[in-house]
Amino acid sequence: MKPIVAGVAGTVLLAGTLFIGAVISDKILGDANGETEEAATQSKIPTSAAAQSVVYAPPSIEEVPEGPMKEAILYGYELVNNTHVAAEEYVGNQLSCTSCHAGAGYDEQASSLVGVMANYPQYIARSGDIVTIEERINGCMVRSMNGKKFDMNSKELEAMVSYFAYISEGVPIGAEREWAGTSNMKDVPIPDVTNGEALYGKSCIACHAADGAGTGANTGPALWGENSFNDGAGIARMSKMAGYIKNNMPVGAVGTLNDQDAADLAAFILSQDRPEWTNHDKDWPKGGRPNDIMDKEKRDQVKNGTINWEQVLSTN
Repeated sequence: MKPIVAGVAGTVLLAGTLFIGAVISDKILGDANGETEEAATQSKIPTSAAAQSVVYAPPSIEEVPEGPMKEAILYGYELVNNTHVAAEEYVGNQLSCTSCHAGAGYDEQASSLVGVMANYPQYIARSGDIVTIEERINGCMVRSMNGKKFDMNSKELEAMVSYFAYISEGVPIGAEREWAGTSNMKDVPIPDVTNGEALYGKSCIACHAADGAGTGANTGPALWGENSFNDGAGIARMSKMAGYIKNNMPVGAVGTLNDQDAADLAAFILSQDRPEWTNHDKDWPKGGRPNDIMDKEKRDQVKNGTINWEQVLSTN
């Protein structure tokens, strides 16, 4: 990875400090995602900055300063906002980072990525290791995007990191980003899949389509099927999907769903067929694997009526 010039991120510490090892999901974005919101346990960088009050005031993408970094920042924005198009050869579905992190991560209310550089590197239990922003991005690429990793010195990865550095200006390393929130429901109620299906038809079908295939990566992303995230993504967990639904859905009517509604919808969505992650056995190498990962075995159990929801939700 080429070092990023110091002027990009203002008070954000770059290069030597930030890039000391080895992930984003992750939630992306997301997992995702990030996932971000994809790890069961995370340990942030120890720093007094965590106690500081940080104001949500990202620089505008319309006002990127002239200079050698501008092209990379704008390309990074495009990669985040239209990942499935701008990085087509690396993406295995029809999703973008914006599918989970609205407005290319700018949206304060929907899994914002503003200031994300302040939280890396960090320990992520799913990886069992300290991970950097570059690896976290690649984690989302192979899970949420169901695709393949960028080379560590690729122009795509450099551009995405440059963009994240730009929208992290003024956010000190280790600072608490109150606006980022978390797509997690700690106590998920026992779901009713049948009710989830009915709610989906009432509240979700207009954007995400009857067959879950969606209407567009940034308008109504695919929630299941071959063009959706695989079951290794963080949002393929009941606690993460229910939390995301409760905090962000439906668009234009956030707050109208209670915990039970969100759990019912999550169970219905995650019981549908989707791409399978082939490395489940390598996740959580140091133990602590959560029970609520809705892999193929659990999807089949929902379909044949044998799933034990109490057990699935027992260690979220």
